[in-house]
Amino acid sequence: MEVWEFLKQLTNPESIIHHGGLLLLLIVIFSENGLVIGFFLPGDSLIFLSGLICASKPELLELDITTLTIAMFCAAICGSLFGYLFGRRVGPPLFERKDSLIFKRKYLDITQAFYQKHGGKTLVLGRFLPIIRTFAPIIAGVIKVPFTTFMFFNLVGGALWITSLSMLGYFLGTQFPAVEHYVGYIIIGFIGITTILLIRTYIKQKRNVHQKDQEPPVIMP
Repeated sequence: MEVWEFLKQLTNPESIIHHGGLLLLLIVIFSENGLVIGFFLPGDSLIFLSGLICASKPELLELDITTLTIAMFCAAICGSLFGYLFGRRVGPPLFERKDSLIFKRKYLDITQAFYQKHGGKTLVLGRFLPIIRTFAPIIAGVIKVPFTTFMFFNLVGGALWITSLSMLGYFLGTQFPAVEHYVGYIIIGFIGITTILLIRTYIKQKRNVHQKDQEPPVIMP
């Protein structure tokens, strides 16, 4: 029961910041960007909420928005780098791993299909999509994307993801202080939007794979 309660706290952005402070905030961002078990963590809403709290209750994190944003950016970049190195080390056998309570093979399949379509941009676009955000750097390592290419997209994606969400939260917190009373609704909104985007991406990738399977083979003269 205690483990279940702990997991519930980890999926609640408010609890992460209020009870874990800056350290747990950075650990969660690191984990979601490169650890196989980190895909369920609330990255988008957590970053947004951290910016909002930085504006409305700065004593909770004890950092200005610039320092906070840089710290979260570093955590995201290091997390993705860890995932990339893990993927390079484990390699293709990762796709042979059996499903478990946490790990599902379909997560890799979704990310791989997304990567095949968007290439290195997956490390930028995927930052805003749960699951893909976690597995994109791992897939990049498995297929051995050149390190310099990976780091370029890693830095760009991390900067856009962290800066856009944290600054949005900070802006709303400074311009509309009353917004802190609606945090619960905002978090639900984030979850709903990211879930819809993920389902849409999954359906689209499945449709593309099905169409490719239906195409007649090309007979060379």
